[in-house]
Amino acid sequence: MLLGITGGIAAYKSAELARIMVRENWQVQVVMTPAATSFISPLTFQSITNRPVGVELFDTSAVSRAKHVDLASFPEVAVVAPATANTLSKLATGMADNLLTSVLLATEAEVVLAPSMNEGMYHNPAVQDNLQLLRSRGFFILEPAEGELACGVEGRGRMPEPAQVYNAARDILEKNKDYTGVRVLVTAGPTRESLDPVRFISNRSTGKMGYKLASAFRERGADVVLVSGPTNLTPPEGVETVLVESTGEMLQEVQKRFSRVQVVAKAAAVSDYAPQKSENKKIKKKDSLSIELRSNPDILKNLGEQKAGQVLVGFAAETNDLLQNAEGKLRAKNLDLIVANDLSEEGAGFAGDTNRVKIIRRDGSIVEVPLMDKLEVSHRILDEILPLLQEQ
Repeated sequence: MLLGITGGIAAYKSAELARIMVRENWQVQVVMTPAATSFISPLTFQSITNRPVGVELFDTSAVSRAKHVDLASFPEVAVVAPATANTLSKLATGMADNLLTSVLLATEAEVVLAPSMNEGMYHNPAVQDNLQLLRSRGFFILEPAEGELACGVEGRGRMPEPAQVYNAARDILEKNKDYTGVRVLVTAGPTRESLDPVRFISNRSTGKMGYKLASAFRERGADVVLVSGPTNLTPPEGVETVLVESTGEMLQEVQKRFSRVQVVAKAAAVSDYAPQKSENKKIKKKDSLSIELRSNPDILKNLGEQKAGQVLVGFAAETNDLLQNAEGKLRAKNLDLIVANDLSEEGAGFAGDTNRVKIIRRDGSIVEVPLMDKLEVSHRILDEILPLLQEQ
């Protein structure tokens, strides 16, 4: 655990937070901003954690290659409590002018922020915009509590109590491994159907959603196989990746593994049609060209007919009648969940790093996931799959 402390009066609460974490046998590394040391001494945290406290970005006595890089690789989860308006602004803009912001910029750990400030500052549009941006990038934001503030007024802006912050961090740690031992198959990317040696029929999918989904499963302990159509993406670390090109090839690779997995997340955007005939030589340019198409196998429907206890998740990318089309696909293909997104919405189309989705359950209830980074969207999807998996 990395515990970041910034320059707010609520820094005194962080000593109790550190004490709770240590009592629970967590390894706690504290990093303070220079402003935080005006409110509470680094010696306090060193005494609680039995570790040196990081404050200075440039430490000539350090023997490591880069202090902030080493600290960034330490935690499974990072908590910033209190998180001042100033630090929120720095994180939102990618500023790294002190040791803590440099560590948070470099770490791959999930980050929990516990904002604490005056009520007027908290409700300021700039602060709210920064919070929304950080949420969209996958930061976990704890809402501040209401009550008496240091400035003497009553309102929202109090740092949540240490036990609440601890519980949020603990839940993330436990969530990170809740798929341990689960075998998962994810499909991603487009498929290509050859027209001739030069041309093919395909679609605009880049595979980003499927790759992020595979990464999320792996982060949470699953054994993951990713069957991917052609993309420009680097396969996720620790994920078995099988590269295919056509819909037929994807179907073949999925069928080989279907009986051995417990979850299938079919995020690939397969080509619905293929040329009736693929030419062996390049088709020369003409004034016009007619191509006869045939329907490709419906991989998802095929799996829905065969499933024997697996949790089957489909995706629906639509441009109109989103819920109607997605719910129809859920029923027709015997799915357990379907993840629907409207391609016409800003930030929710192909090739982007963000998505906004609606997760539709078999009982018709809907979970709306706001615009956020595709990895965080993936974790929201995993949260919905887990109860279904536990019912099997």
